Amino acid sequence: MRNQQATKLLFELSKPGCLGARLPACDVPVGSIETLLPAEALAAAPPPLPELSEPDLVRHFVNLSTLNMSVDTHFYPLGSCTMKYNPKRNERIASRPEWADVHPYQPEETVQGMLQLLFEAQEMLAEIAGLPGVSLQPAAGAHGELTALLTAAAYFRDTRQDRRTVLVPDQAHGTNPASATAAGFQAVEVKSNAQGFVDLDDLGAKLDERTAVFMITNPNTLGLFDGQIGRIAQMVHEVGGLVYLDGANMNAILGIARPGDFGADMMHFNPHKTFSGPHGGGGPGAGPIAVGQKLIPYLPSPVVVRQGDAYRLDYDRPKSIGRVRSFVGNVGVVVRMYCYILTHGPDGLRRVAENAVLNANYLLARVKHFLAVPQGDRCMHEFVATASRLKAEHGVIAMDVAKRLLDYGFHAPTVYFPLIVREAMMIEPTETESKATLDAFAEALFRITEEPHDLLHDAPHTTLISRPDEVLAARKPVLAWRKSAEA
Repeated sequence: MRNQQATKLLFELSKPGCLGARLPACDVPVGSIETLLPAEALAAAPPPLPELSEPDLVRHFVNLSTLNMSVDTHFYPLGSCTMKYNPKRNERIASRPEWADVHPYQPEETVQGMLQLLFEAQEMLAEIAGLPGVSLQPAAGAHGELTALLTAAAYFRDTRQDRRTVLVPDQAHGTNPASATAAGFQAVEVKSNAQGFVDLDDLGAKLDERTAVFMITNPNTLGLFDGQIGRIAQMVHEVGGLVYLDGANMNAILGIARPGDFGADMMHFNPHKTFSGPHGGGGPGAGPIAVGQKLIPYLPSPVVVRQGDAYRLDYDRPKSIGRVRSFVGNVGVVVRMYCYILTHGPDGLRRVAENAVLNANYLLARVKHFLAVPQGDRCMHEFVATASRLKAEHGVIAMDVAKRLLDYGFHAPTVYFPLIVREAMMIEPTETESKATLDAFAEALFRITEEPHDLLHDAPHTTLISRPDEVLAARKPVLAWRKSAEA
């Protein structure tokens, strides 16, 4: 549903003959293309691309940008996924030619500075995780999950252990069971207790000699730190399994607790959330992993090593699972992460976590007076409120509240996750927001709960698009535009 005059598509703005760039003539002799390329690689006709002048093209995208919400223009309390402000200083440093213009095929002796940075990044992550082995290759958090599970699978094969199941709590990120399945394991759900923590009885009933890994997010998706983690790790280790720590919420314990110290055998980092890096738009991303000593031989190769005063890429790793990403990963993101860690130092990283927890608890203390928070009065980095009362009394659902927030200039929180909370609204302010912003958000949320219900059902009212059919868009995406299609 559209609220205003629709923004035209590039295809609608297209005018035959308009050019934004003039390319040189093709220097491939006529008739030789067919001999240079296989027939299946040749298109029957040129693609139907829009034809526009450069000013029209630039104005189109600039105008589109004014309709977007982003972390640089709006408060973005997207729980779990966490869209926080990242320092532009790190963007500038990572864009310098000394880093950005390095070619991965250069001889190692010409890229010693980059290799030193990558080596030191590995060492920093190992210290923060409390786990000695690190790979920088994975390209995202979920890719890190998959890489760690493939590393675990290689370890079990090498030690001749037939382990097939990965246990996952019912409030885990959806990527956990997906990664387990992709790595060749069978995902088995473990229930949570009434307090939102792992049900130890259910966990114990499902642990056996075929258990490979127990995956846990701690703090969890309810914003709670599961203090049973030491006992959980002991139970998993007693049957020979490994503990995987989903590091998506490390910003709550950064510099305070190390996963390796409370029993994790492997984990991943989300640099965009815990440290600094771009998020959204499909990348680039990074999802480094850290593992315990016995898993190091199976990490992806190469890894950066130091020999005396020199650094090199070590490919001689016969038990490695091999590459999971070209070269050594998205090093531009690693550079940003490295700068963030050096800027803050150990004490500063701890303050990052303390401020993330402080902001979340302050916002919880305000929101709980008009939206119930089922899991209590304290949280870590985020909390999950519920719109269940609004739905029961007025027919207002979490989606209505989330959409109405757009009219107030705030991005919506994550809704309907985790599934164990009905009409869930997962709110995460992050450590980068001011008290004034949090107060404004809480006030807007309160006003929404007091507004006429019909107003909420049709929200948002100030955006170009009101309520797209998100299910239809996911199931039947528009992959091509035709003139007969509606704008």
